[in-house]
Amino acid sequence: MNRNEAIKRFHGGDDAFAELIDDSPPVELPSPDTDVPMVSRSVRLPMDTYERVRAAAEARGIGVTTLMRQWIEAGLADLDDSATVSLADVRRALASLSRPTAA
Repeated sequence: MNRNEAIKRFHGGDDAFAELIDDSPPVELPSPDTDVPMVSRSVRLPMDTYERVRAAAEARGIGVTTLMRQWIEAGLADLDDSATVSLADVRRALASLSRPTAA
C-alpha cells in the first residue's frame, strides 16, 4: 500500500493499519555514540551565537551538540578542579615558557 492509499483509508475511517506496520521493512536505528544515557534539553540561543557555535563545531569536524557537551563538561570540570587540558595546549604553554624574551 502506498502513501496515498493509506491516507484515503485513514480519512475514510479505516483503522486497520496493522497491515501497514507488518508490511513495512524493518528500520535500522542509529547506534548511540555513547554508552552513557543522555538527557535531551532545549537551549535558546541568539542566532549569531548559534552560528558561531555551528562554525566552531564544523571547524573541528564534530556536531554542534557534541561541541556544546564538551564545553559544558569542561566548564563543570573547571568548577570542581578536575579540569583536563589537551596535550597540544600543554606543549604550546611549555614552548612559550622556553622562548627567550626581549629585554
